[in-house]
Parts: sequence; C-alpha cells; structure tokens
Amino acid sequence: MDPPPEYSNSVPDGLPGYESMLTEGEGGLCHPPALFYPHPQPETQPSGLNWNIEPLSKDDAQQALIRYASEKCCYSTKPAEEGVITSMETFDTYRYRLETFTETRTTKWSQRPYYGEQIDNRGQTPPGPWEIPVNVPPFFLEGSQIIEVPHTSSVKACPSCNATGRVLCMSCCGTGSRGCYSCGGMGYTYFLQDRQMCLVCFGRGRTTCFACHGIGQIDCLVCLGKRKIIASIDLVVEWLNNMDQHTVEQSSGLKMVKLNSVSGETLFTDTNHMVCPVTNFPDPEVVQTSQQLLGKHQEEYLKTSRILQQRQTIELLPITKVTYEWKGKSHVFFVYGSDFKVSAVNYPAACCGCCTVM
Repeated sequence: MDPPPEYSNSVPDGLPGYESMLTEGEGGLCHPPALFYPHPQPETQPSGLNWNIEPLSKDDAQQALIRYASEKCCYSTKPAEEGVITSMETFDTYRYRLETFTETRTTKWSQRPYYGEQIDNRGQTPPGPWEIPVNVPPFFLEGSQIIEVPHTSSVKACPSCNATGRVLCMSCCGTGSRGCYSCGGMGYTYFLQDRQMCLVCFGRGRTTCFACHGIGQIDCLVCLGKRKIIASIDLVVEWLNNMDQHTVEQSSGLKMVKLNSVSGETLFTDTNHMVCPVTNFPDPEVVQTSQQLLGKHQEEYLKTSRILQQRQTIELLPITKVTYEWKGKSHVFFVYGSDFKVSAVNYPAACCGCCTVM
C-alpha cells in the first residue's frame, strides 16, 4: 500500500491577518483595528426631571401585605387584615445600569470530509477578520455567527486516521467481539438451578461487536472514510451585552439583595454609540457610579472587541417602611419595587418556620 500523502498543519502562505494560527485546531482572538471613536457628547442629560413618585398609600400598603400573607402556605392573613398602620417612611433609592453591546471575533481551524467537490483555493488573498461582512443582530440582543473565511480552504490527508479511512473500534478495542451481556462471558446460564448453554452467544461467552460488526475497525469520524478532509479557517463572531449595575445604599433596614430582582420606575435612558457620564443628577453616588462604570467598560472592551452601542438607565426604586400594630404589639414590613413586593421577616402569624426564610 502506498504511504499516505504528507499532512501539513502549517498555515498556507499568503494569509495575512491569520499568522497566529500556527497549528491545526488552534486559533485566537482577532484584535479590532484602531478605530476613531468620537468623544461622546452630552446630547441628553437627566436635568429638570421629577425624581420622585407618588408615595404609597396606607390602603395599598395593607393590600400588599394581605396578598403577601395569602401567598404563603403557613401564614394567616389576620394580622394583615386586622393590623392598624401607625407610620410609613419612604426610603426611595436609585439603580444605575450600564450596558455595552460588543462584537468579538476569533478564528479557529475547521475540517470536514472531502467528497471531491471544488474548493475555494484560487490563490486569492483572504479578507481580514474584520473585513468580512456579518449580520449584526438588533442592539443589546446577544448572538453568534460562524463564517468560513474565503480563500482559506485546502485539501489534506486526514490526520485522524493517517489517510486510511478507518480507525480502531473503541467499543471492542479492535477485537471484533465483546463479552456476552446475557451470561456475563461465562457461556452458560442457570434455569431452575440447571446449568444451560447461553442461547445468545451459544456458549462462546462473547458476541459480535455491534459497532464494527466484527471487523475491529470503523469509519474515521473525521473524514467519514473518505481519507481526505477540507481544512479551512472559520471566523467566529459573538455579540455580547455586557451589563453592570449599582443600587444606591439606603438605611431603611431592607436587605439590598432584595432589590436586585425588582423593577423600578425608569427616570432616564440614554442610548448612543458611546454615552457620556451622567452629570446633572441629585444623587452624587449615581454620578460617581456612571463615571466609574463607563471607564471600566472602555478599559475592558475596547482592547478586545468593537463597541457597537451603549445604553445607560436610571431607575427609581420605591421603598416604604410600614409600622403597624396587631394585638397590642408593633410590627414592621417593607413594600418595595414598582410591583409592590413585600418583605415581612417577623410576620406575627406563621404556623411554621418554612416560609419565614423566604
């Protein structure tokens, strides 16, 4: 048998922009070209807006507590229905969110069986990784796309099977047979304490391997028995919505972690190719957070990705601390978020402790 043709895993000549792909199966990050990002202009700033919302009424607070208690399997609704609200304190706070929508491009080697078809190897120079057009999804919606880089295909001998088209069957380790599942390889079974020949393997203790049909080899999984493959470079494009957010601390007594999953009242939204830090805002912590997160996103993503769009949002998160009396004792609960969620850690009428931790 003739020796298989020599397999070369080096990058073909004339592939500028893909020099980092030194061996088959290895690729890498494609750094975006240096682009001029114009300095963001403060076209819109949150000035002259109403930073407050209508305070929660006593009736709404009581209805929220009744709904909360009715949803707990071991809570009585009597404290919520009979309790008398004595005071209500507002601790509204702000949540700042920054989203940076980026596009990242990487390359990798790809291989598929060769069936004798024409391949794209006419000797033309392939386009650079950032010159290949792609279908960008709507901004802030993540996605990915894989594209074969034009003019990078070549026919090679399959390295997995050494161009033979066959590989060792791992199911039987090349023997063509396996231990009989019925008799456990003994060649016999017992029926009513009588020893009988196994009718599956006919006493041999082994059966023909179902994977290779007794041959000991199977078609190569890479070239599917064709002995040759088409090797090419794939461009992997990934769009990510990178998000950071910060909620301003407040001293109401409500655990801040509860605010992570609630919605608020959107006060300000700014969307642009590159947004500028918030300046005109009554809470200095929001202004500082905006400056810090914008600097962080530029530092992290401009080096490895292309920034396509940014969006910053400020939400008002309503928090009301409610004190009420029931059976001569004072109790406290919180109503928070625009959907009136309730936190009542020491609710006075719980018949077991399974709901108190929720």
